[in-house]
Amino acid sequence: MQRNSLNKVMLVGHVGGKPDVRFTTKGTAIANFSLATNETHKDEKGDRVESTEWHKLVFWGKTAEFAEEYVSKGSMILVEGRLQTRTWDDKEGVKHYVTEIVGDRLTLLGAGPQKHQAPEGAGEDESEEELPF
Repeated sequence: MQRNSLNKVMLVGHVGGKPDVRFTTKGTAIANFSLATNETHKDEKGDRVESTEWHKLVFWGKTAEFAEEYVSKGSMILVEGRLQTRTWDDKEGVKHYVTEIVGDRLTLLGAGPQKHQAPEGAGEDESEEELPF
């Protein structure tokens, strides 16, 4: 097994909706929301085609609280984090999978002269707590 691996994601895009913020039983905030990234390329006819990729984001702790206060639908943000895949079984016993970006850093872009950034390291290693859902 390779010892020196890297799981790092950096995205710049527009927020798909207001963050959904919940709290663990210990009071830690968890923010979930989506981010759209766009890519333009030419098809075989030479016409420009735009495609959108949607990403599921999760932030913990102070960064989640920052997202709740400052992030809104349409905001352009920079996200740094890591990929994580979770699985669960529903009531009928069907296994579900979701791959999401667990964010470490969140920066608002295009906010005029004042750019807002969540506190450094605010959500680190809090994902091991009990999830409220």
